[in-house]
Amino acid sequence: MLEKLDLTKSLGKAEYKEKMAELMPRLGKLQRECREYGIPVMIAFEGYGASGKGVQIGELIKALDPRGFEVYAVKNETEEERMHPFMWRFWTKMPAKGRFAIYDSSWYRKVLIDRFDKKTKKRELADAYHSICAFEEQMTADGMVIIKIFLAIDKKEQKKRFDKLTASKETAWRVSEGDLKRNKAFDKYQEVNEEMLTRTDTEYAPWNIVEAVDRRFATAKIYAVVVQTLAEKVEEAKKKVRDIEENTLEPAHDDGSQKDRKVMQENHVGQDKKMKESILGKADLSLTYTKEEYKARLLKLEKKMEKLHGELYRRRIPVVLGFEGWDAGGKGGAIKRLTEKMDPRGFVVHPTASPNDIEKAHHYLWRFWVDMPKAGHVTIFDRTWYGRVMVERIEGFCTRQEWQRAYKEINDMEKDLADAGAIVLKFWMQIDKDEQARRFKARQENPEKQWKITDEDWRNREKWEQYEEAVDEMLIRTSTPYAPWIVVEGNCKYFARIKVLETVIDAIEKRLDKDMEKNKK
Repeated sequence: MLEKLDLTKSLGKAEYKEKMAELMPRLGKLQRECREYGIPVMIAFEGYGASGKGVQIGELIKALDPRGFEVYAVKNETEEERMHPFMWRFWTKMPAKGRFAIYDSSWYRKVLIDRFDKKTKKRELADAYHSICAFEEQMTADGMVIIKIFLAIDKKEQKKRFDKLTASKETAWRVSEGDLKRNKAFDKYQEVNEEMLTRTDTEYAPWNIVEAVDRRFATAKIYAVVVQTLAEKVEEAKKKVRDIEENTLEPAHDDGSQKDRKVMQENHVGQDKKMKESILGKADLSLTYTKEEYKARLLKLEKKMEKLHGELYRRRIPVVLGFEGWDAGGKGGAIKRLTEKMDPRGFVVHPTASPNDIEKAHHYLWRFWVDMPKAGHVTIFDRTWYGRVMVERIEGFCTRQEWQRAYKEINDMEKDLADAGAIVLKFWMQIDKDEQARRFKARQENPEKQWKITDEDWRNREKWEQYEEAVDEMLIRTSTPYAPWIVVEGNCKYFARIKVLETVIDAIEKRLDKDMEKNKK
C-alpha cells in the first residue's frame, strides 16, 4: 500500500491559493453547522516522523473558530494514564456534541511507536486492535465523525527533514533518538504501519492516506478530505431534521418508545418464560441467615476484606464493581458492608443518576469511563452503564437500535477493563414483588428513610414484567468470564450482604493466587 504511493505529487502556488480560497471558508462554515446540529468530530493525524503532522494541524485550524476545538499532542503515557486501560485517556479527551478534537498522534501509538519500541508486547497486539476498532465503532455509531489522516513520506525525505531539524539548536529537540532509530529501520517500521492501516481501515472510520512530501499538496488534500466528510455528515443531519419536520421520521430520542415497546411486547409474548425461569426465576429467595449467623460471618469477612484491599493496592490491581437490582433491592446496604473496613483512600462509590447536560453531550459510556479506577483502587457503581438496556430501553430514552447495540459496546468496554488487569464483577440484587412492597411501605413509615421512596418507584412496579424481561436478556448477553453477573438472592438482607462480600473476596483471592502462579513461572 504505502510503497506504491506516488510521493512526487505537488501543487503550484497559484493552484494552491485557488483551492484554499474555496476550501477554507467552506470548512469554517461546516464547523458552525456541526455545532448547530450537535455533530462531534475527532480528527486523528498519524504518519512518519517529520511528515508534517504539527504543520498540517496548524494549517487546518486556520479555518476553524478556536472556541470550538481542542488539539491534543499524544506522547508517552503519563503515570496516571499508565494506571488505566490504554483507551481511557482518549475517552477522557472526547469532544462533546458540536465540538472538534484534533490529535497529533492518537490511540494508534500503542500499535505503532510503542509496538516498534517493544513497549507493546506481541501478546497485547490483538487486544489493542480490538479495543481500537471497538472504540471507533462505538463512537461513529453514536454520531461521532472520525477522520483519520496518515501522512506519508519516504525514507530519503524523512532523513533530509531530520538533518535540517538537527542542524539548528532551536529545532534539534524535535528529533528524538527513537525518530532516528525508526529512520534507520524504515522498511521494518513501514511494515508495522502497513499492518495497522490494513487492520483498522473500516467502513465507519476509513483511513485517508496523504502524500506529504509536497506540503502544499498535503494541506490541500487534507482540507478536501475534511470538507467532503463533514459536508456529507451535515447533509445527513439536515435530512433527518427535514424528515422529522415532515413527519416521516420520529425524533431520535423517542424512536424507541411506544412503537418499539409494542413491537417488543408482540415479539416476546409467551416465548421468554423459559429464559426468565432460567435466570431470575431460579433465584432461591428463601435463603437466609439468622442475625447471629450474619454478625459472625460479617465480622470475619470484613476483616478479610480489609486485608485484601491492602493487597490490591500493593499489587496495583484495579477493581470495578457494578450494582444493579430492583428498587429497594439492598444495593446500598450491601455496598456499605462491603466497604466498611476498607481504606477510604483506596475506593470510591459512584451513585449513578440521570445524565446531566454535559453527560448527555457525550457517548453514554463516557461518564463511566471517566470514573474508572486506576491500578490498585476500587470503584463501585451504584447503578451502572446497564441503564442503557433497562430503564432507557423501557422508557424510550434511546432507540431500539441504540439499546440493541449496547450489549456489544458494554462487553467491549468491560473487556478493555479486564485486559488492563481489572477485576470486574456485576451484582443483580434480586427480590420479589411482595418484598419490594413491604420495603417501600417501611420506608414511607420511617421519617429518616422517606427520602428513599418516590412516586416513580411505585410507578415502576407497574412495569415489573417488562423490567424482568429486559434484565433476563441483559444477564444472558453480558455475563462473560471476564465480567460475570452474580444474581444475589436478596429477600433476606443478611444473606445478600454476606453473598456479596464472599463473592468479592473469592474473586480477589483467586486473582492473587493466579498472579502468584504467574510470578513463579
